[in-house]
Amino acid sequence: MTDRDPDARAALDGLKRQISLTRLGIAAERGARAFWPVWSIVLAAFSALAFRVADALPPPMFWAAAALTVMAFAWFLVRGIRRFCWPTLTDARKRLDATVPGSPIAALGDTPAVGRDDPAAQAVWRAHLARMADRVRNARAPRPDLDVSARDPFALRLIAATAFAVAILFGATNRVGDVSSIVVGPGQASSGGPSWEGWIEPPLYTGRPSLYLNDIDRDRFEAPVGSRITIRFYGSDDELSFRQTVSTRPGPEGSLPTDAAQNVTLDRSGEIAVEGPGGRAWHVSATPDAAPTVNFDGPLEGVPPGQMQMPYAAADDNAVLSGRAIIRLDPSAADRRFGLLVEPEDREPLVLDLPMPFSGSRAEFSELLIEDLSQHPFANLPVTVSLEVTDHAGQIGTATESFGRLPGRRFFDPVANAVIEMRRDLLWSRENAPRVAQILRVITWQPEARWTDEGAYRLVRTAIQRLESGVDSISEELRDEIAGILWEAAIMLEEGDLANALENLRRAQDRLAEAMRQGASDEEIAQLMQELREAMNEYMRELAENAEPGADQPDQSGETMELSMSDIEEMMRRIEELIQEGRMAEAQQLMEQLRQMLENMQVTQGGNGDGPRTPGQQAMEGLQDTLRDQQDLSDDSFRELQDQFSPGQGGSNGENGADGQAEQGEGRPGQGEDGRSLAERQQDILRQLQEQAQNLPGLGSEAGEEALRRLQEAGRAMDDAADALEDGNLPGALDDQSRAMEALREGMGQLGRALAQEQGMEEPGQGLADGEAAPDGPMRDPLGRQAGSSGAFGTEEGFERREDAYRRARELLEELRRRSAEQERPDVELDYLRRLLDQF
Repeated sequence: MTDRDPDARAALDGLKRQISLTRLGIAAERGARAFWPVWSIVLAAFSALAFRVADALPPPMFWAAAALTVMAFAWFLVRGIRRFCWPTLTDARKRLDATVPGSPIAALGDTPAVGRDDPAAQAVWRAHLARMADRVRNARAPRPDLDVSARDPFALRLIAATAFAVAILFGATNRVGDVSSIVVGPGQASSGGPSWEGWIEPPLYTGRPSLYLNDIDRDRFEAPVGSRITIRFYGSDDELSFRQTVSTRPGPEGSLPTDAAQNVTLDRSGEIAVEGPGGRAWHVSATPDAAPTVNFDGPLEGVPPGQMQMPYAAADDNAVLSGRAIIRLDPSAADRRFGLLVEPEDREPLVLDLPMPFSGSRAEFSELLIEDLSQHPFANLPVTVSLEVTDHAGQIGTATESFGRLPGRRFFDPVANAVIEMRRDLLWSRENAPRVAQILRVITWQPEARWTDEGAYRLVRTAIQRLESGVDSISEELRDEIAGILWEAAIMLEEGDLANALENLRRAQDRLAEAMRQGASDEEIAQLMQELREAMNEYMRELAENAEPGADQPDQSGETMELSMSDIEEMMRRIEELIQEGRMAEAQQLMEQLRQMLENMQVTQGGNGDGPRTPGQQAMEGLQDTLRDQQDLSDDSFRELQDQFSPGQGGSNGENGADGQAEQGEGRPGQGEDGRSLAERQQDILRQLQEQAQNLPGLGSEAGEEALRRLQEAGRAMDDAADALEDGNLPGALDDQSRAMEALREGMGQLGRALAQEQGMEEPGQGLADGEAAPDGPMRDPLGRQAGSSGAFGTEEGFERREDAYRRARELLEELRRRSAEQERPDVELDYLRRLLDQF
C-alpha cells in the first residue's frame, strides 16, 4: 500500500536526515555508557603529568602507577568495545517514531488487514495515511541522553574532567610529553643523553611565583632569601654535576645519581651552575627580607567607662604575621607620695595581642587596640608600652613609648574614689596593707554621714578584717581577693542602684542599634522601641530616687541643661519616625546622642531658682535674639527673591504672596512695615552683634576666645550680606546670611562652654568621656529646636506648636522640590533652590 501511496513515500523520504541524526545520537549514548571509564582514565593521566606528579614519585612507584593505568585503560577499552553496538536503521526509526504521537512512521509502513476491495475502506485508509504523513513531517531527532550517573555513582568522570580543565589552565602541558626522562631506569641514559631541570621556589609568604631555571635566559636574576633551589638530573650519573655558593648550609656536592634531587636554600648572593652537557650558570642576587616596622599612630586615650584605646600602624615588605603590646609599670614617672612612696612589687609585664586585619593586605595597615584594663594594677598609673610585630621570617620590629597614665575607669564619688585609691596602694605593694586598713577604718567611721550604700559599707568592713587578719604580711592570693572586694564596693558606691537600670538601658539601646544596622522588620523595631521605653522609664525612676534635693545644693548661676521625660519621649518618637522613613543613619546618630545625654545626665529635685540673671545668661539671651532676628531677615530675603521671579507666588501660600505685593507697592522693593530696607535691617543686626561681642563674658579661656572668633566671623558674613543686599544680589546675600547664622550658632555653643568652665560647673572634659571632644554644635537639641531662654534642654514651645513646626518643615521641603522641578523658572532661582535642597 505504501508503494502505491506517493504522499507516504514522500513523507518517509523527508525523514532521512532526522533518522541519521537520531542514529548518531543513539551511537553517542551507547559510546558514552561503554567508554566513559576510558576517557576518564585518559584525562586523569594527562592531568597528573601536566601537574608533574611523576616528578614527585620515586621511579618504582611511578612504574607501578603507570602499569595500573595502562592495565585499567586496556581492560575498560576491551569491555567497551564488546558492549558497544552500532545502532541500526530500525533502531533509529523506532526511537524517532516514539517521539511523535501515534507512531506515524510505523503507520506509514502498514497495510490494511481487511477491506482491500472495499472502496469506502480504502478511502478511510488513505485519509489515515495522510494524517500520519502530516505528523511525520513535524518529527525531529531527539536529544541523546548522555547521562551515565547511574553507572558512575561517585562522579569519577566529572573529577577527571575538572582536573583536565585545571591542568589546561594552570598546568605545564608542554611537559606532558617529556616522560622519557622519568621512565628511564636508574643507571640508564635516555635516548637524548643526560639532561637536567631545576626550580627556584620563593617562600610562600612572599606570594611570588616559582622560577623554572631551564626557561631563564639571563645570566643574572634576583630571588628572595629563603628560596628553595631544586636541581634534578636525568641520564648519565657522571656527566652532570651541580655547583653552588648561595647556601651556607652543608649539602651534597658534585655529581648526583639519576634518582636523586639536589635541594639547597638561598641564604646569600652567589652562583649556581649545572656543569656538563647542556649545563648553565647563573648569578643569583639574594634580596633580603626587611624587618617589619611599627609605631604609635596616636595618643593613648580612654573610652568610657574604662576602656583603653591605642592606635598603631605596622608595615612590612611582605606581610606582618603577628604582634603584641607589652605594658610595663614606670615607677620613676609616678607621683611617689602617700601609698606610692614605697618601692613597688615586681610584676610581670602585661602582654596584649595586637589586632590584625581580617581581610586585605598586611603589608601596611593601621589598627586600634581596645582593652578594658580598669581592674589591672597598672590602671591610671604611668606605664611604658612596647609594641612588637613579627613577620614570617621571624624578624621583629619594635617601638617603645612612655605614657603618663594607662587609661582606666575613673571614679567621681568621693568615697568610691578613696576606696579605689586604697586598692591601688595595696596592689602597688603589700607593705601598704597596715596603712590601707587604717585609712579604710577612717573612711568607714560614722557611715551614716558619708555612705549611701549599706552593701558597699559591709564589703569595705570585710576587706578591713581580711587585711588585719594577716598579722605580719598577706599573701598574693589574699591581696588579690581584697582588691576584688574593694573594686566591687567602689562600683556600688559610684553607680548605686542605677547599675542594673543603666545596664538594661544600654542593652536595649545596643539591641535597637543592631536591629537598625541589620534592617529588621517594622514589628521587630516596634518591639525593641517598647523595650527601650521601659528601660528608659526604669532608669529615669532610679535617677530621680538617687537625686539630691535641690534645697541642699548650692545656687548654680551658670548655664545648665535640663532634660524632661517629654523631651526624651519626643526624641524616641523622632527616632521611630526616622526608622519608618528609612533614614537609618540619622536614626542611629540621634540614638547615640540620646545615649550620651542619658549617661552624663544628673537629675535634681526642687525648683530651678528664681534669682537674678547672670551676665552669662543675659549674653546668651541677647545672642539668641540676634540669631532669631537674622533668621527672620533671611526668610524675608528669600521671599523677596521669590517675588522678583514669580510675582503673585511669593511666600509659602497665597496670603504671604499678596502681602508681599502690597508691601512692594507702597515703597521700594525690600521695605518692611517700618520702612527699612533689607540692607538697613542687616546693618542693624550687625551693630547689635558688635555691641554684644564687646561685652562678651567668659573671655580669657580657650572656649571664650573661640566664641569671640566665631562671633567675629558671623559679623564679617553679615557685612558681606549687607553689601550684597545693597547691590540687589539676593542669592549671594542668602549664602552670606547662612554663613552668619552658622557661625553665630557655633559661637553660642562655645560661649556656653566657656561660661560653664568659668562658673566651675564643668571642668574641662568633665561630663564627657575620656578622650572625647566637646560638641561643637549650636545651642539646639538633637531635634533641631532652639534652646529655651532659661537654658533648659528643649524648647519653651508647646508640643502642638512643635508638631506644627515639623509639619511645616515637611511642607516647605516638598514645595522646594516642586519648584526646583519647574525648569521654566529663572536659572538663578533654580540654582538657589538646588543649593537649599543640598543642605537636606
